[in-house]
Amino acid sequence: MPLLATVLTALVILIHIYIVVLEMVLWRSRGPRVFGITPAFAQQSASLASNQGLYNGFLVVALVLGLVLREPFATAFVFYGLGCVVVAGLWGAITASRRILYVQALPAALALAAQWMAR
Repeated sequence: MPLLATVLTALVILIHIYIVVLEMVLWRSRGPRVFGITPAFAQQSASLASNQGLYNGFLVVALVLGLVLREPFATAFVFYGLGCVVVAGLWGAITASRRILYVQALPAALALAAQWMAR
C-alpha cells in the first residue's frame, strides 16, 4: 500500500504541475482549447489564471515535501496538500466545471485514501 500511495500522490503532483504550466505560461495559447473559452477571454483573464497557477504551485510544493520529508512532517504535508486538492476540486466542480471533479478531486481523493491506509 505505501507504494500505491506514493504513485497516486506523484500522479496528483504531475497533474498539478501541468495545471501550473497551463495557467501561468500557456493560458493564452492552450487555455482556450483546454477550458473552452475564447481567446479574448483568455487574454482578459491571464492575470487571474496566473494567480490560480501560483496557488496550484503551492500545492505541488506541499505534496513534494510530503513525499521527501521524514515523519512527522511528511504525513502533515501530504495530508494537507491532498486535502486541499480534494476540497478545491469539489469547489471547482460545483462552481466551474464538473470535469474538475474527475481531473483533480478524484485522483487526490484516491491518493488521500491510499495514504491514510498506508499509515
